Amino acid sequence: MADPKGFLNHGREVATSRPVDVRLQDWNEVYVPGSLLPIISKQASRCMDCGIPFCHNGCPLGNLIPEWNDYAYREDWAAASERLHATNNFPEFTGRLCPAPCESACVLGINQPPVTIKNVEVSIIDKAWETGDVAPRIPERLSGKTVAVIGSGPAGLAAAQQLTRAGHTVAVYERADRVGGLLRYGIPEFKMEKRHINRRIEQMRAEGTRFRTGVEIGRDLKATDLKKRYDAVVIAAGATTARDLPVPGRELKGIHQAMEYLPLSNKVQEGDYVTSPISAEGKHVVVIGGGDTGADCVGTAHRQGAASVTQLEIMPRPGEERNAVTQPWPTFPMLYKVTSAHEEGGERVYAVSTTHFEGDEDGNVQWLHLTEVEFIEGRLTPKPGTERRIPAQLVTLAMGFTGTDRENGLVEQFGLGLDERGNIARDADFQTNVPGVFVAGDAGRGQSLIVWAIAEGRSAARGCDRFLAGASDLPAPIRPTDRSLMV
Repeated sequence: MADPKGFLNHGREVATSRPVDVRLQDWNEVYVPGSLLPIISKQASRCMDCGIPFCHNGCPLGNLIPEWNDYAYREDWAAASERLHATNNFPEFTGRLCPAPCESACVLGINQPPVTIKNVEVSIIDKAWETGDVAPRIPERLSGKTVAVIGSGPAGLAAAQQLTRAGHTVAVYERADRVGGLLRYGIPEFKMEKRHINRRIEQMRAEGTRFRTGVEIGRDLKATDLKKRYDAVVIAAGATTARDLPVPGRELKGIHQAMEYLPLSNKVQEGDYVTSPISAEGKHVVVIGGGDTGADCVGTAHRQGAASVTQLEIMPRPGEERNAVTQPWPTFPMLYKVTSAHEEGGERVYAVSTTHFEGDEDGNVQWLHLTEVEFIEGRLTPKPGTERRIPAQLVTLAMGFTGTDRENGLVEQFGLGLDERGNIARDADFQTNVPGVFVAGDAGRGQSLIVWAIAEGRSAARGCDRFLAGASDLPAPIRPTDRSLMV
């Protein structure tokens, strides 16, 4: 513990955001570049180096948080980076995108604002890239074994990097035209600039990982043929089947899944389009779904020049403080939060349910009809007399995902078993019912957080390495059944 009085002498400070009117004119990250470095040493000093660091359990990666907080306080950035990378392949991703369950488990958070763990993390890794402390780790020898990884999201990339460093020859198959999965096309540029992905991909290429884009396993290449080519396969294809809203008027033009809408804006930033084929410019936009994907749609609509933005959530508005009875420390509480997208404007409406859509004579959506709902005997029930309509010329559905893609034939061609929730079933080594075929991330776990994806990728890599080599020295932070403080 570098400063025993750090948590007494310093209050919590976070990154400074750029003014709303400025950041809405571009797609750059919302925070002022370099605003963290002058304050991060003091913020790291607030860590109490607890005898039992609950932040470890709050994070499924098992990040060594007190250790790299200490190094950050001392401004020993090289040592801090080494400790950070010991458990996390991509801290620049988690430091920008993770909701930080570690902070909810911080012991200081019992009676004070918790340590800014996420800000410390991203400061360490950004400094490490700046100083050249992030370098390729090329394996000393090759095993002669080959592995195919299906999917290049955080789970697939983590598995691929771990297996490459173990000496296996790894090829990552991605159905999109660029590597990154949802990191590339599901996360808006204003939350994470894609240069962070690009330089990690270059590091992985230098280590020996190969990438095959524009290839969808099950359609472009049969799963059975892939299995014949490789000694093992890791499936990290995500849970991409979006939950739909089967109400009257769903067929109207202008109603899109969030993952139909968001990738197009990212393709504009990549230079593929001048303007997005689905644009909110001048339109009344309604986002159905109150989670992070919904917030991404809100921020995107603002930058496209929407006339208005309304976000709907079927559940009641959560409280702003932890409920000590139903969500006690150190569990990850469901709290009302204001993201950068919400700071930029729009209206948030809770406890409402969409009943139907109304269109014009050309089949374009114009109105969304809704009703307020309340819990009666444990079920959400419409409240009589609360029906109304709101203008809606563009509607995005951000209501989560129900499982891995079943239309491309991957599950059937491999002959994979599913669990009771429709995810690909696996054993303690993340191996499916098909020997040599492993699964990691949302495809096996269901929709979850980026830290879970990376943790699962690392753990599946260990299981795969053990299958190929008979034993493994790779770390495995989790088991398939882990839930870690209810996240």
